[in-house]
Amino acid sequence: MAELPDVRFLTVAEVAEIMRVSKMTVYRLVHAGELPAVRFGRSYRVPESAVADALHRPVSDVG
Repeated sequence: MAELPDVRFLTVAEVAEIMRVSKMTVYRLVHAGELPAVRFGRSYRVPESAVADALHRPVSDVG
């Protein structure tokens, strides 16, 4: 069996708390492809490293 990298997955609720946004916003980011996630059954898990990358990305102008 192949070695898996040391990846920690977070729930949508945990990501929302870390990013200080609603769970719906996290789902929108996942569905838009802006936040990578893995689907387990009916729920999503987001790699902790992806959350860190998203938080360090420059904020783009809206509107």
